[in-house]
Amino acid sequence: MFINDKRIRIIIGHYGSGKTEFSVNYAMKLKQATASKVAIADLDIVNVYFRSREKQVMLEEQGIKVIASSIAGNALDLPAVAADIITPLEDKSYEYVIDVGGDSVGARVLGRFKNYIEDGDYDMFMVVKANREQTMDLEGSKRHKETIEATSRLKVTGFINNTHLIRETTLEDVLKGDKLLKEASKELGIPIRYVSAMSHIASQIPDEVSGEILALDLIMRDQWM
Repeated sequence: MFINDKRIRIIIGHYGSGKTEFSVNYAMKLKQATASKVAIADLDIVNVYFRSREKQVMLEEQGIKVIASSIAGNALDLPAVAADIITPLEDKSYEYVIDVGGDSVGARVLGRFKNYIEDGDYDMFMVVKANREQTMDLEGSKRHKETIEATSRLKVTGFINNTHLIRETTLEDVLKGDKLLKEASKELGIPIRYVSAMSHIASQIPDEVSGEILALDLIMRDQWM
């Protein structure tokens, strides 16, 4: 896991796709797997809910540097980005995860830092939830990819199948996402990099499903949610 990923991992995806849940889980597993410094940046200035900055204390206790809004307060819906987002872009001793807002507005923020992101030093992974209206078919997924690429001026390098219904997710949901992304991968020439699901579902995923399996813990949602 992680060995084929570039040093900078940019995670994009539509609202409700689970990109922040994936990003936080990924950063934690990355920290467990490497002796390098790990940082996660919360670039989601669009959606006030389920942002990686909400788990700042937990992540920092595990030795992960968290870069979030320059204005303190988890529930503030203000378009402020901390200047030190640039530090792990330039400092190659960091392994870096960037959680980006879910639409072209979020991607525009990412585009501001393009000059600090070298070609060949990043992956941009697009999280796809096949039972979300905007990305439930090939055309919708292509449209979302193209919009993000045009706005950020960066290229999607891999897909993540994170098709879910939160705690009601079944293996059939994962298989639905696999079918869609295999179609998208064939047409667009972009590999399926990961398939993610909660641990009890991840253990059921058959070998023919594409992507490296990443078992998720529900970190961003409290038990009652």
